[in-house]
This record gives sequence, C-alpha cells and structure tokens, in this order.
Amino acid sequence: MLRKPAALITGASGEIGHGLITRLADDGSRTIITLDLRPLEPELGRLVQHEFAGSILETNLLERILSEYEVDLVFHLAALLSTRSEFTPVTAHQVNVEGTMNLLEFAQKEGESHGRPVVFLYPSSIAAYGMPDLDTKARAGRVKEDDFNTPSTMYGCNKLYCEQLGRYYARHYKQLSAEPLAGKVDFRCIRFPGLISAVTVPSGGTSDFAPEMIHAAAQGEPYA
Repeated sequence: MLRKPAALITGASGEIGHGLITRLADDGSRTIITLDLRPLEPELGRLVQHEFAGSILETNLLERILSEYEVDLVFHLAALLSTRSEFTPVTAHQVNVEGTMNLLEFAQKEGESHGRPVVFLYPSSIAAYGMPDLDTKARAGRVKEDDFNTPSTMYGCNKLYCEQLGRYYARHYKQLSAEPLAGKVDFRCIRFPGLISAVTVPSGGTSDFAPEMIHAAAQGEPYA
C-alpha cells in the first residue's frame, strides 16, 4: 500500500510556518509533519500528524523521519537569525549550514528511495548581498541576483553558501559516480527581505524591531 506523501516543515513554530501549516491543511493532499525545538500552538498542532521535537543537527531523528514517512516536499525554515548569528558565529554555522546540509542529504535519500525528486523550499535572505560602502549602494540602483554577493554578516555568508549547496544537490551531486545521482532534490530558493510578522513575535533578527513596534501598538503598549 502506497503511503500518502508528506510535507516536512522545519522551524514550523515561526511566522512562515504558521501560514504554511494552515495552507497545507486546507489543501489536504499531503500529511504534514514538523520538526522544531519548540512545540506548536495547540490549534496548529491539531493540523499536523506528527510534531517531532528536536534539532536539524540530530541526524538520528532525521533517519527516523525518513523511515516513517515518504516526504516529497520540504520547507526548511529552521535557522539562527542575523543578530544572534553575529554573537555566536560558530553556532550559526552549525545550525544554518550543517543543519541545511543534513536536510539536503535527507531529501536526497528520500528522492532516491521513492524515485522522484523531493521539492526543497529554502528561504534565503537579502543578507546574501553586501556592498563595500554607502556610496556604492547609492550608485548601484537595481541589484540583480548575482550582483554584490559579498555578504558581511555570518547569517548572509551562511545563506549564500547554502544557496550553492542546494544548486550542487540539484545539479551536480556526486557527479563522478558511475550512475547519475543528481536531480533527486528539486531545490528552490528565494531571497526574502525583512519579514513583518503578523501572528508571531520574532526574535534574533536585525529587523525585528519593526514587527515588535507593530505588535506593541496593536496591544496599546509603549515600545522602547
């Protein structure tokens, strides 16, 4: 008996995860499973078949998910954000790069197992860009995808590198093997600007002051 395909959402308790879970539940074509350090709010948890509590660095946990579900769609939202990454760059590399590598390898194994590519959605960031000074920024005008890919933050470095990792898994994975293994991961990526969180209050991002101000105003509280 064929298993119903599943969507895996890492970092599901954040703002994007809230919207994704609701949308996928309305669609109903996939089982929804999540992986996060924090539990979901009860009303969201009811829409999910299984909440896995843990880290994307726990490869044994990923192996368990691999054995129990047929995942054909991954939303990899888990990350250590920009401000926290500057204070703890080694930890940021572990979570943002090694964690992403674990998820890409997970998707590769899933793709090899059930014979079709796993769609891997990766939210990158405009932190992948970097300009040497404000004068250059003022002259640059509209910036293309491949322009100024010289990030100056750990978070930006992590995101840019993981974009390249995704391209490698999609197009060049183990390219010296006797049999072609690339194409099992359908990697898709978008560089987001700062996101305004309507439901959740974010933490750890450089631009978090904006949604924090909005949330405070909505509750009639001062913001300092």
